Amino acid sequence: MRSLAVLMVVTYHVWFGRVSGGVDVFLLISAFLMTLQFVGRYERGSQMALIKHWLHLFRRLLPAAALVILSALAASYVLLPRTRFPDVVSQSWASLFYVENRVLQADAVDYYAADHATASPLQHFWSLSIQGQVFILWPLIFAVAAVLARRFRLRYRALLCYIFAAIFLASLSFSIFYTATSQTQAYFDTGARLWEFALGTLLALFLPGLTFLSRSVRVVLGWVGVLAMISCGFILDVEGAFPGFVALWPTLAASCVITAGQTNSRWGVDRILSAGPLVKLGDNSYALYLWHWPVLVLALAWSGKEHAGWLSGSIIIAMSLGLAFLTTRFVEKPWRSWAWPEARRRRAALAVALCLAVVAVPLTAVQLQQHFQAQAVMSQAQRNNPGALALLPGFVSGADSDAAILPTPALLPKDWATLAGPCNGELEPSNASLRKSCGQNEAPVEAAKTVLVLGDSHAQQWLAAIDAVGKQHGWRVYSLLKGGCRFSVLAANVGSDCNRFNAAVRDEVTANPPDAIITVGTMAAPSSPAEQLVPGLEATAAYWHQRGVDMVAIRDNPRFNFNMAECVVVKGAENPDCRLSQRDVLALKSPLAALQGRAPGLSIVDMTDLICDGETCPGVVGNTYVYKDNNHLSRTYVASMSSVFSDRLLTATGWK
Repeated sequence: MRSLAVLMVVTYHVWFGRVSGGVDVFLLISAFLMTLQFVGRYERGSQMALIKHWLHLFRRLLPAAALVILSALAASYVLLPRTRFPDVVSQSWASLFYVENRVLQADAVDYYAADHATASPLQHFWSLSIQGQVFILWPLIFAVAAVLARRFRLRYRALLCYIFAAIFLASLSFSIFYTATSQTQAYFDTGARLWEFALGTLLALFLPGLTFLSRSVRVVLGWVGVLAMISCGFILDVEGAFPGFVALWPTLAASCVITAGQTNSRWGVDRILSAGPLVKLGDNSYALYLWHWPVLVLALAWSGKEHAGWLSGSIIIAMSLGLAFLTTRFVEKPWRSWAWPEARRRRAALAVALCLAVVAVPLTAVQLQQHFQAQAVMSQAQRNNPGALALLPGFVSGADSDAAILPTPALLPKDWATLAGPCNGELEPSNASLRKSCGQNEAPVEAAKTVLVLGDSHAQQWLAAIDAVGKQHGWRVYSLLKGGCRFSVLAANVGSDCNRFNAAVRDEVTANPPDAIITVGTMAAPSSPAEQLVPGLEATAAYWHQRGVDMVAIRDNPRFNFNMAECVVVKGAENPDCRLSQRDVLALKSPLAALQGRAPGLSIVDMTDLICDGETCPGVVGNTYVYKDNNHLSRTYVASMSSVFSDRLLTATGWK
């Protein structure tokens, strides 16, 4: 069963670019085997020995995992752009401590992490993380149930059936609801997956009572289960629909195969599943699962391909099998058979700590090196990294010829502009749904002006300049932002979630209006039409003008169909691929010009000449990365524009 499940996972990932449902089978099998182990202990009268069990378990699991994490880290340093390396470092920590699913769950709903969505060589640790968490939780349940059964003279198996039936129903209900409302979060959520483990446990508990099934019935069950397992990934959208009720397909299919068991029939599927090669592969299934994903991701990164072909995919699978065999033979088995740690819990704990340290020490060293490198570059930033100022007429650079570009590649992916903290006092929204979206600066008690930054991530990126202007002039600056959600007072075809957010913001700001609102007024695109007005901009400006609120619209920056930051890191700042023609990514004339003087209360700020040089839009200006990804300006670059932005804002609005 493990062999079949891992083959499904590997082949679907490598050749079809799909999710198979094999992971769900693994989850069920792990709970099934763990249940047999703990119920057997209870019925033999043995102690649960939870600490010893956990130490033994993680002492067995960690060596191979540590090897793969270290290998993926080293290979990523060589093969991946430096902008992606920080994510690999953070996911290495998460994978090592079995919380990778939490990291991916946060990224799945974090719009600002969407640009990091390129596959990480360690993201497959999400399922191992869920298993690791359940490997701690399930024994606790077995132990508590054992105490209750002995104290109140209850039947242990019956008590477990009630407990895990309740977990199954509660988790499945939660999973169905969560999947329907936020599938990308639910996919990585432990609570939404507990029912799969509970099903495996219930199967182990009920299996002895299914001996009445005839051989012919079990033969049919076995074949139905195997065929359902294999076809699941082809028929269902596993990645987009799991883990709700649809995940019952592979888990019930696996349950059928386990229930069929050894039929001793010449027609039984168990004859195939018990064949020597599959049994051998089952012994290496854990290592194969560990290796196949980083080999696939790094091979594609090295080759520059988006998908593996039949030949390259075969090579990737062969490499993964070879690495899995070597890992099992020379790492897993020797470490597992090492008797010294089993003698005492202290020794077992030391062995686990050693596995953790093997990864933690180099990870810490890498992060310290990145920190000191950033500090060294920042100490020379004023002279060496003028940023946008380098595009001003008559600018004379005093930078060293070999000066590093800021921010360092390790910091660039996280180079987002933010305000000092959450909104409080009179700025705290009365609508609770908006509070997480609201941030404010450290404003003086008697602020000269209250300015709201409103819109999506392209409005957020200007906070680096707006905050600086606010500090200079004593303004209270706050923001209401939602990634991917441009603000309009008109209902727009931007998704129900965005429309709800905009409606809530409109009501909130109408009830407690600021002196002015700053937003982004155009939408650039990497293809034709290159730029257009934000729908409803004129109506939005009129709405706020009627309520005595000034509105400032900033022209959008260019967007690209590739990661500009990675282009610079990989190919160099002067490479033509990282310096596109301005006419290809922006309109020849700003669409905002048509509203000049036509929309009362609307002022326009255009910073294009400090982003593009009139002919091209480069990835680096003044030894500073202009972009942090394919469409967002880096916080460092926007901050370098703050003095010019201040002059243009005050000139456009007439503010003092």
